[in-house]
Amino acid sequence: MSQPLAGKTALVTGGSRGIGRAIAQRLAQEGATVAFTYNSSKVGADEVVAAIEQAGGSAFALHADLVDASAIPALFEALDAQLAERTGSNTLDILVNNAGNPGWGGLADATPGSWDTMFAVHARAPFFMVQAALSRLSGAGRIINISSGLATRPLPVVPIYSMAKAAINNLTHALAMELGPRGITVNAVAPGWTRTDMNAAVRENAEMVKAIEADTALGRFGETSDIAAIVAFLASDDARWLTAQVIEASGGYKL
Repeated sequence: MSQPLAGKTALVTGGSRGIGRAIAQRLAQEGATVAFTYNSSKVGADEVVAAIEQAGGSAFALHADLVDASAIPALFEALDAQLAERTGSNTLDILVNNAGNPGWGGLADATPGSWDTMFAVHARAPFFMVQAALSRLSGAGRIINISSGLATRPLPVVPIYSMAKAAINNLTHALAMELGPRGITVNAVAPGWTRTDMNAAVRENAEMVKAIEADTALGRFGETSDIAAIVAFLASDDARWLTAQVIEASGGYKL
């Protein structure tokens, strides 16, 4: 199998489970040396590293709680050390801002604390991750933000999450304009209904699943591998002329 990302380095936030795990595995499969962050589950992170290495790839995990912006400089110091040891340089080619936390809870349930935590992870962390990465990103670097279909079709059961993801779409455009002169592309992928643990409760409701699938042109929930495939394309040289795009990866939900 060809490895279009051979010799590249990547950092994926929130890579120990769900969509982030699939992205880390796909980028490693395509030849990149992959670093990914985890917060609560070192066991899960170790499992991802083992799976990637067993498949012949190269990966390592770094702990970071991205609710706390002050954790980001230390994260990049650890990344620098690991990349220098493995590749001889701290150059980063691909940054995937994927880390997230569950967003369920409507207007009546919201608190200033829940608001702050949601925006800290989904909006503030990507902003400062990019800021920290600037001195390390290569001339043809790729920044890929994981947004959501809810950014443009918000639901009242997840208003804060929907707003935070809308902020990511806006940030994607702003960064594309700023970093374009350096040859760095900035895009976002906005998944629709995808099989992850964050929506497990929804998938336990047969009627809701039936309604979602009926509203989806391709007639099914997405798989994490579907999202990872799009991220891998955006990370490749084939996507060199794409920037400032928010690609909805929903299988045609609510067309």
